[in-house]
Amino acid sequence: MKSVKIGRIPVGREFPPVLIAGPCVIESEDLLLRTCAEIQKKAAQYGFPYILKSSYEKANRTSGESFRGPGLEEGLSILLKAKDELGVPVLTDIHLPDQAIPVAEVADCLQIPAFLSRQTVLIEAAAATGKPINLKKAQFMAPEGVKHAVLKATGPNTGGIMITERGAMFGYGDLVVDMRSLVILAEIGCPVIFDATHSVQRPGGGLHTGGDRKFIQPLAQAAAATQAIDGIFLEVHPHPETALSDAASQLPLDKLDALLEGLRNIFDAVGRTA
Repeated sequence: MKSVKIGRIPVGREFPPVLIAGPCVIESEDLLLRTCAEIQKKAAQYGFPYILKSSYEKANRTSGESFRGPGLEEGLSILLKAKDELGVPVLTDIHLPDQAIPVAEVADCLQIPAFLSRQTVLIEAAAATGKPINLKKAQFMAPEGVKHAVLKATGPNTGGIMITERGAMFGYGDLVVDMRSLVILAEIGCPVIFDATHSVQRPGGGLHTGGDRKFIQPLAQAAAATQAIDGIFLEVHPHPETALSDAASQLPLDKLDALLEGLRNIFDAVGRTA
């Protein structure tokens, strides 16, 4: 397996599992800094190297009237401040090829959103920056098919690729996580991350995507037990019920301790000790 380095943090089978976490979208500078500082402390307590994740813009909202974030310029400024003040690497999404270069000037890893994970031009633009890529497996994509997207990002300048599982479509309004997918993705040869919060979403026909956060912990623990993953991805908010994006599926900040403790115990049991 080829490991990936996100800032100063290596990700791969021979390294401790990482935590990629933060609020879904930047709602304010203060909320982002306070929340991620708390996540950083908890991650260190349980031995998880921490990578900050939040979005400057959400380009795939269900409704055109939904909150989308502060935008590219202001959002990157806030992410840079968080990066400098907390001393952590930053991961964030890009949605258009022309966003790759400005985002790469701040972010340590460029994320390709699940709905865009077959967009060749977008993947190639991200790879051309030389920064690592977090490729989120589309809800409609079989794990075996992800290797073709990975090949699009493989070139002389690539900074490496991680693959993130976030559930597969199950009918019209639900997602299911096939734990076999994690093993199949690991066979591609890239680090594998499990997104435990997007996997509990219930996409439907309403104005907002639903979800059931009570399944975050069991799904995350099951994924850790497969021995196939190299990190956990979580969207975390101090008060998810008031969150401006993904309110139904973000993990409450005060539930993070219990989740990380359980994950630490499982990772230790399967030989992935920090």
